[in-house]
Amino acid sequence: MSAGIRTVANPVTNEELTAAVAGRTVATEFLKSVAENGHLTATRSMNEDGSWNPTTYAELADQVARVAGGLSALGVGNGDRIVVMLRNIPEFHVVDLAAVFLGATPVSIYNSSSAEQIAYLAGHCGAKLAVLEDHGFLERFMKVADELPALTTTVLLKDPNGLAGSDVPSFDSLLAADPIDLEAAAAKVSPDDLATVIYTSGTTGNPKGVMISHFNVCWSAESTQRALGLEELAGKKVVSYLPMAHIAERIVSHYGGLFAGYDVACCPDPSQIAAYAREVHPNLMFGVPRVWEKVYAGVSAALAADPDKQQQVNEAIEAALPIEEAMRNGTVTEEQQATYDFLDAVAFSTIRGLVGLDELELAITGAAPIRADLINWFRAIGVPLTEIYGMSENTGGMTYSAWKPKPGTVGPAVPGAEVGIAEDGEVVCRGGLVFQGYLNDPEKTAETIDADGWLHSGDIGEMDDDGYITIVDRKKELIITAGGKNISPANLESALKTIPLVGQAAAIGDNRPFVSALVVLDPDVATAWAAKNGLEGKTLLELAEDPTVIAEIEGGLDAAMAAFNNAERVKKVKVLGAEWLPDSELLTPTSKLKRRGVNALFAAEIEALYA
Repeated sequence: MSAGIRTVANPVTNEELTAAVAGRTVATEFLKSVAENGHLTATRSMNEDGSWNPTTYAELADQVARVAGGLSALGVGNGDRIVVMLRNIPEFHVVDLAAVFLGATPVSIYNSSSAEQIAYLAGHCGAKLAVLEDHGFLERFMKVADELPALTTTVLLKDPNGLAGSDVPSFDSLLAADPIDLEAAAAKVSPDDLATVIYTSGTTGNPKGVMISHFNVCWSAESTQRALGLEELAGKKVVSYLPMAHIAERIVSHYGGLFAGYDVACCPDPSQIAAYAREVHPNLMFGVPRVWEKVYAGVSAALAADPDKQQQVNEAIEAALPIEEAMRNGTVTEEQQATYDFLDAVAFSTIRGLVGLDELELAITGAAPIRADLINWFRAIGVPLTEIYGMSENTGGMTYSAWKPKPGTVGPAVPGAEVGIAEDGEVVCRGGLVFQGYLNDPEKTAETIDADGWLHSGDIGEMDDDGYITIVDRKKELIITAGGKNISPANLESALKTIPLVGQAAAIGDNRPFVSALVVLDPDVATAWAAKNGLEGKTLLELAEDPTVIAEIEGGLDAAMAAFNNAERVKKVKVLGAEWLPDSELLTPTSKLKRRGVNALFAAEIEALYA
């Protein structure tokens, strides 16, 4: 242990995990899955009529070999980088793997990227080839083609009207190529090669290219599988819906799927995740907090239409909460178990079935803070929700406990990782999960990984005696009021969302005399509440200006702020009606707040709070 860094010993060491993955790469792990699970479904996509197009692992391997042959014919080889701009569709997995088998590095970028952002990202990584989904993406690339001299070829997946021209190869032309020998190709891929480059969201400057090696991926995949603790993973159903440009989705449904043999249902529109869950009934599910918040809000709104049933369910949940905690801690009595089984039969199983979560074995939330009471609610109704914490720079998960969570914490170190709290409160980690550095940026790399190999997260945290970490806030996001008080906006925002009508919140107060907040109405809950309170038919924008709605939210402030001292408490709120959407000027693709964007867009509303 380094001086000044507090850690709790991990029962699985970095050395043990490193030895377990020695010599392994994404290529070798994929071939292992094909050999063991060739007959199982690897990916599936939904047709317009609701039927599915499944692809087995054996079929996926054949497609990968052919597309690799096509890319090779276009000049892609060892050390090259290719930019991938595809939604969550089966072809993504084919293209990514094909590049890997050629010794190239696939770099997925957000589909919302503007032409200017594309110029920076594709130029920064020196991409030689781009694989794009449709003509809209191609147009953005064409606008900045003169700024990308290294980009020699662009492949288009969909071009139904033939607008791209004969000089743009199609994905079908890649599939028609002679297949390469995957076994021979895999033998040439080294664990030290880059498996991918993940670009940060760029909310505090230009995006940084996070270099992740095959060793990092294999180490993290092995660690994750051990953390999940399930005897059999092959065939488990997952839904892929978050951008593949984000480390969470890559680890969960791409690398996780390839290594473990998951059945991955591809959802190209993230707003349709609820509908896909009802169709797929996933066994494993990762969701950013907003996904779980919307499920909760939807259930709450549906129950609100029948007050008697709502009261019965609420009473059942209250009765189930201590029983679930006893189940989690291994202290449940026969009487408690019988009570829970009854509640589950008459209430909880129906709720899970209605939202498609009735076959869930593990549910995971991450990428942004979530309220502890929300985790407890889901666990009470039989959805085994736990929180994971990590970042691109540590290849996904840093802390996690699948089976013994402590809601309000993000769990202990994942198997093999060393996680600690530095003297200034910053969460740090080291081990095989730590990335290789930022592409073309040794100075930023040196700022992030210190001389002792500790990765500095930028988050302030606390650690209990069992090693469970509680994240207090982002180191650079603390509000410092005009009176010099340091305040965590994330904690305030989480508390504000305990007010039933509030779906989203942003705390304001930097260099201000007191803390205020922007709060956004939850569309499901607000609509149901309006119907019960004589405001039916009003739009969300109208509800946000209605004195009754404002009074209801302001009336909930005291209870929401009860845990904070007077200097920390939110004193005034501005109610907004339009929901903040992911991958916008206000939220990242995984629904983290872009505080600069919020402050800029709502400058007038914020100033009015302090007038």
